[in-house]
Amino acid sequence: MLRIPGHGPRRSDDIVIGPLDLAARVDEALAVQAVAFGLSADEVAVRRQIVQRHMTYPGARALGATTARGELVGFVYGMPNDRTHWWSTVVEPYLRVRGHEDWLDDSFVITELHVHPHHQNRGVGRALITTLTDAAAEPRSILSAIDTDSPARALYRSLGYADLARQVLFPSAPKPYAVMGAHLPLRRKGGTAAGERAGDA
Repeated sequence: MLRIPGHGPRRSDDIVIGPLDLAARVDEALAVQAVAFGLSADEVAVRRQIVQRHMTYPGARALGATTARGELVGFVYGMPNDRTHWWSTVVEPYLRVRGHEDWLDDSFVITELHVHPHHQNRGVGRALITTLTDAAAEPRSILSAIDTDSPARALYRSLGYADLARQVLFPSAPKPYAVMGAHLPLRRKGGTAAGERAGDA
């Protein structure tokens, strides 16, 4: 467990990072994602099925960020990457053109990372992703994010993720994505880690 102090002297707004039974709390998690990512009710319904399927995959793990009252305010989940999974089949051609296809092997993929807007800018997202990847057996990590200069992309860069492919188009997604990769462990604030080498990719 990892505790993130609240804004004031009271401990009631502390946030605890710990294991999450995502299949059991999928509706709470998607409620956070809907606010953070701007999802419609129809999109939430589709993602609910996807999340539940993902959590049956070998090695899939999730962490949650909860308040002292037990309210879920953030979550992350991922799994060892598999080339047969849908996400890999979409990004593979883009990575191959850039000479980065090998990143689909021996990588832990971050599938989703979301923090409720009311709890952002407190290090919650950073704590979620670093804690999750610290337990990965794989030597590196990959993910996709909307290809724009956003707080999420800035966070990933600060952790050591570098662009492997840009302008990646997913079916039905209105905006292009970037695929990013980092060596593990991820970079910490004020220091470096193996992720520093991701810039060589």
